[in-house]
Amino acid sequence: MGEGEPRACAGAVVREAVGACLLGLLRLVYHRPMSENRESTPRGSGLGGTVGSTGDGVFRNDANRLGLDYATEAGLLPKPPAPIIDIHAHINGRASARVWARAADLYGIERVYSMSRFQDAEGVREELGDRVRFIAFPDWSHADKESVHRGAYLDIIRQYRERFDASVVKFWSGPALVDHAAGDPADLVEFDSHWRVKQAELATELGMMFMVHIADPDTWFRAKYTDTARYRLKRDHYASFERMLDRFSQPWIAAHMGGSAEDLDFLDGLLERHDNLYLDTSATKWVVRALGGHPNDRVVRFFTRWRGRVLFGSDIVTMDDHLRAEKANTISIKSEQASTEAEAFDLYASRYWALRAMLETEYAGESPVVDPDLHMLEPDRFGEKAAPRLPGLALPRDLLLDLYRTTAESVVEAFAAAR
Repeated sequence: MGEGEPRACAGAVVREAVGACLLGLLRLVYHRPMSENRESTPRGSGLGGTVGSTGDGVFRNDANRLGLDYATEAGLLPKPPAPIIDIHAHINGRASARVWARAADLYGIERVYSMSRFQDAEGVREELGDRVRFIAFPDWSHADKESVHRGAYLDIIRQYRERFDASVVKFWSGPALVDHAAGDPADLVEFDSHWRVKQAELATELGMMFMVHIADPDTWFRAKYTDTARYRLKRDHYASFERMLDRFSQPWIAAHMGGSAEDLDFLDGLLERHDNLYLDTSATKWVVRALGGHPNDRVVRFFTRWRGRVLFGSDIVTMDDHLRAEKANTISIKSEQASTEAEAFDLYASRYWALRAMLETEYAGESPVVDPDLHMLEPDRFGEKAAPRLPGLALPRDLLLDLYRTTAESVVEAFAAAR
């Protein structure tokens, strides 16, 4: 919580509590527009036994701005219609894998598909056993930066396939690839570039399907990618991706709601044009913010129309640096997200809480997870610890069954079994 916020929050409580009961106060704070909540921390719903009711309004960390007891909260959610498959995570580190497993047990996650660093994958497998399955993805720490997304990735794909039986290859094609790819990025900018095609051809030869990160949040195009000559417009990133969808017929999972959760009409068109395209719900902060920007009924219609084409994913990133104050990994900014086991648990559990509360319940309130994009775009309206509306969609259980499990089994696991 920012300096002075406890006093501001307490002052607000004193002013507004006069002549009102506690429940009324909590509802008032909970439903007040975010622009009016710059210096106060919204509380839980205040309704005993309902999702969000454990919140005490005390800011714990960026993953728990409402003071929720995530272990107790897991029991307040409805029982999922089946054990959940998380199709998109990054589990690294033995100790943090055990913390993730505790959160996963509480939130009904039976299996996870993980983009674990190659050097971490064996230890993660020893900790989690058959609960984890691996997705091949680039080695961002590779000494030859120019080769990470080029020739070196061919070797990495083979190693994940041979050593860990990976059935999925991840392509990262965010706008910032031009910054990360050393050398002239011209041979990587278009998704159907020479190197992408070679990698996709190898994956096809090895009997693998695809996952892709395409584009980035609208907020980033407004604030970070303003040099359109370098980063291009958001829609410019999709033409070459669609050419690859046509060229390689195996299933493709476009992560993070296809990179365009802000525009469901656009996603409708993509899914209509390409019957081998699937989406996942990963990148919790982004997806919650973007879907919360639509009327709930529009989002429900989207999930209903495309049942069997959307998979549950969290994008949780674990690492042992989350369990200590002194960081060993100075490369990843995500190492700073937690510094104790309790903070790491909140970090991992918060993503499952937010996604399940959004998909399963009628929750009406703000997300418990700080979303820095709000302050980045509108610092006069949002404080540094603000969060967006979390839309409680209350999807029907038969639809949740497809989202949580059946689609992963019928697409990803059936593809792997048929190789």
